[in-house]
Amino acid sequence: MADQNAMSSTSNSSSSGLVMGNPIQRFLSATEIDTRLLGMLGALLLIWIGFHFMSGGLFMTPRNLWNLSVQTASISIMATGMVLVIVTRNIDLSVGSLLGVLAMVMGVTQTEYLPALLGFGHPLIWVITLAVGLACGVAIGALQGSIIAYLKVPAFIVTLGGYLVWRGAAWWVTSGRTVAPLDTNFRLMGGGPEGAVGYSVSWILAIVACLAIGAYLIYARQQRRRFNFPQRPVWAEGVLAILGCGSVIGAVTVFNAYPWPIRIAENYANANNIPVPEGGLFISHGIAIPVLIAIGAGVVMTFIATRTRFGRYVFAMGGSPEAAELAGINTRWVTVKIFMLMGALCAIAASISSARLNAATNAMGTLDELYVIAAAVIGGTSLSGGVGTIVGAMIGALVMQSLQSGMVLMGLDSPLQSIVVGIVLVVAVWLDTLYRNRGQ
Repeated sequence: MADQNAMSSTSNSSSSGLVMGNPIQRFLSATEIDTRLLGMLGALLLIWIGFHFMSGGLFMTPRNLWNLSVQTASISIMATGMVLVIVTRNIDLSVGSLLGVLAMVMGVTQTEYLPALLGFGHPLIWVITLAVGLACGVAIGALQGSIIAYLKVPAFIVTLGGYLVWRGAAWWVTSGRTVAPLDTNFRLMGGGPEGAVGYSVSWILAIVACLAIGAYLIYARQQRRRFNFPQRPVWAEGVLAILGCGSVIGAVTVFNAYPWPIRIAENYANANNIPVPEGGLFISHGIAIPVLIAIGAGVVMTFIATRTRFGRYVFAMGGSPEAAELAGINTRWVTVKIFMLMGALCAIAASISSARLNAATNAMGTLDELYVIAAAVIGGTSLSGGVGTIVGAMIGALVMQSLQSGMVLMGLDSPLQSIVVGIVLVVAVWLDTLYRNRGQ
């Protein structure tokens, strides 16, 4: 017994010495930062720095970063739902076409039907339009999910059929014509000078976010103490708070540094009797409304995935569908709910995309399914099922959109852009395979 205790103490001291001797490993162990997430953030930073130099200093400017955040919003929203789909070993190839048909339905609803009933400019038009889009998205998701779950048709085939059906339905709604302009209030969901919250509100939201980060860290520490889980060192909690709040403050600083266009600012000043300084009137955009919607969707989806029974069922199904059924989980109904949720997220993304263009077109959502799947996979969602994070998928969407934005600034042709995106997707899956093999 004494020998065993001596051996145990020797092994413990050697392992602690290994941690103590490696500052990076000690830091990551104390803060419990996900190394995979940290690697994605490092890759994103390298992409930004590389494109900034290759584009002649145009990439990391407030204007481009603000536009990049708006462009990423719709893809990141759909990517949060794609995580749950892929975690359960399914796939959804119809999200791009579904976005297109929902955008067209909402466009017709707010330009033709509701004005005839309520009158042009009615304040409830955008609310009813969004409700109609959500209802249609949930209904389509329920249809596809029911075929997959109850008729046992593979998700690949069902959603591939949906890719063709809903793209044709988008054309059929208006016989191919573009629907524009959209309701004034509805357009606010697309960003732009009026579709942002401005300087003061942005800083108020930043303060609220920092307080929320601090409150969450305190709550998590209390929960660990309550259930006798190991506690993080106090300095590690402080580092996490500084990193989180620093990221929020940095992002808001960049958003507020992007001003309204000169002409729009002058028109606003003239309409409100505001004197225009000699150097021009500086009015900050602040955080764009679609970015706030995307952040809200990410928070809600993270809560659903990690804090609800439904989320636990989803990951249990992804780990072992047979074991989940033996445990009493109604896997068919869970599958239907996943695709219903995916349809609702597509409706939100469709509202942002159409509002940003101030039109609903037949080309809307083309190839979005590839970007959404790529974002989820790059964000760490395993195609083998059972593994994935919402935050990772949203960072993956930002990586994909950063690549596209950087290549546009460099003037690369569209075929070459597709080649780069395809290579990045293959490399991401390869790295995921290596990561999983090393973990095993």
